[in-house]
Amino acid sequence: MNQINPSVTRIAIFASGAGTNAQNIIDYFKSHGSVKIALLVSNKPEAGALTIAQKENIPTLIIDKERFFRGDGFVEVFLEKEIHLIVLAGFLWKIPRSLIRAYPNRIINIHPALLPKYGGKGMYGSHVHEAVIAAGDKQSGITIHYVDEVYDHGEIILQATCEVTASDTSESLAKKIHELEYAHFPKVIERVIGK
Repeated sequence: MNQINPSVTRIAIFASGAGTNAQNIIDYFKSHGSVKIALLVSNKPEAGALTIAQKENIPTLIIDKERFFRGDGFVEVFLEKEIHLIVLAGFLWKIPRSLIRAYPNRIINIHPALLPKYGGKGMYGSHVHEAVIAAGDKQSGITIHYVDEVYDHGEIILQATCEVTASDTSESLAKKIHELEYAHFPKVIERVIGK
């Protein structure tokens, strides 16, 4: 595992939705002297994660598709803000090659299934849980992994599992998955940055 060791590690959280994982990460690192949540990035102006960032006095950036995919991937902005690590917490766009090249092994993602199963385009949120239940799997979980140029593909850092019961619905399975995310994601980020 490549560790990052500037005196203060500056993290950018990318989120497209409500921001529950973002809030959990922000809370975890609030009193951490050597880790700072320096930026919250979203592709959706109405994302709840942006409201959380504003409440927590964290700078925000709303990104557009054109510059993200066909421009510089906002790399200049992240370098200017001295971002060391990018954390995808419910971010639904694929990360462009320009950003992956600028941050090799310094972008991590959380996925609500046990990759390589139930990964790829369109596999997010309830879509994943519905697929797991429809397949009759007895186990699901989370995968935290480095991001490469293929959807949900990079080197796995950690997987954690939960039981899928006959009575589980997409909603009840989502609740179990969220509990795993909250328990593990901040600790894995801490491990990755080596602090």
